[in-house]
Amino acid sequence: MIEKILVVDDETDLELLIKQKFRKQIREGEFNFVFAGNGLEALAKLIEQPDISIILTDINMPEMDGLTLLLKVNEFKNPSLKVVIVSAYGDMDNIRTAMNRGAYDFLTKPVDFTDLEITIKKTIEEVGQLRKSLQEHKKLVSIERDLNIARDIQLAILPKVFPPFPDKKEFDIFGFMTAAKSVGGDFFDFFLIDENRLGFVVGDVSGKGVPAAIFMAVSRTLIRATGLKGMPPAECLAYANRLLKNESTSSMFVTVFYGILDIRTGVVEYSNGGHNQPVIIKNDGTVEMMSVPSSMVLGITDDTVYETGSFKMSSGDIFILYTDGVTEAFNKSDELYSEARLIETLKGSKNHNISEIVKTVVDDVYNFSKDVPQTDDITTLALIYN
Repeated sequence: MIEKILVVDDETDLELLIKQKFRKQIREGEFNFVFAGNGLEALAKLIEQPDISIILTDINMPEMDGLTLLLKVNEFKNPSLKVVIVSAYGDMDNIRTAMNRGAYDFLTKPVDFTDLEITIKKTIEEVGQLRKSLQEHKKLVSIERDLNIARDIQLAILPKVFPPFPDKKEFDIFGFMTAAKSVGGDFFDFFLIDENRLGFVVGDVSGKGVPAAIFMAVSRTLIRATGLKGMPPAECLAYANRLLKNESTSSMFVTVFYGILDIRTGVVEYSNGGHNQPVIIKNDGTVEMMSVPSSMVLGITDDTVYETGSFKMSSGDIFILYTDGVTEAFNKSDELYSEARLIETLKGSKNHNISEIVKTVVDDVYNFSKDVPQTDDITTLALIYN
């Protein structure tokens, strides 16, 4: 890259001296010198040639001196444009003022051209580092913008309107997800298969960040599309597993609990693909960690056989699903939140509505892991049968 250097001085013979001293660098395309006789001319050159990276300027000049030029250059707000002051040794007060105003370096007259060459090369190195930093900053800003868009897209595909089915009085459902990073790998979903059946699912993708978010979106879409066909839970997971295994290129997997509630009877058919054991709050207020059969996570082997189990909800029972971001949250003493604490947190919540129950769990996890950065996505889904 040719470095363009603006020399600002009212001594006309300086131009000839510089061209003579740096003729080799000029000939080989290393340096390109531009000259101006005062600060006003220099500003015009800067506007005409915005790729100038170094300014070598005298202080005492007609029309606009070097100190005023320095103030004007600061208004460009270009951190990779560096100013080197060149002035008489006896003018140290002005040189000090220039340094306080942001000059990068200074040289004294009469100019030592060896020193000038060293100063130019040092300044070029600094400019190069600044350019690199600015480029990296732009990349980070671009990545952050993309992550914000990805987060908005991810949140858009999760249910966010509650109550989701206000005309259905037989049940209510509420879910919440907060990602450990800008985007996450947890998801929850629910949908009416027909007038009498509600499908609901919670999943947790291995890994974090953008790859997990993409895998999460694919997993959620597959299960929803398959579930809406009315397939039994085990068949739904088996079908989604085969597709995920064939499409996965990074050895990612997802744990999934998928259930179907018959709103006429309270019977829930489910299949568990390596997910956490659910919790049920009985209508008498007791809280139990359920023990349900668990098969292989989705996305590892394409011939996994999934089991379908079932249980019956009574009127007033509340069914809770969650991801391991809840039970495996750590506090500053390196202790796990644990399933036992989750059970204790849910005790006494029988009279709360399901959104309050979910909020209670999430708030308790936050309080437990206070002062410790969140390392995993946190998701909770609650279903009450009326």
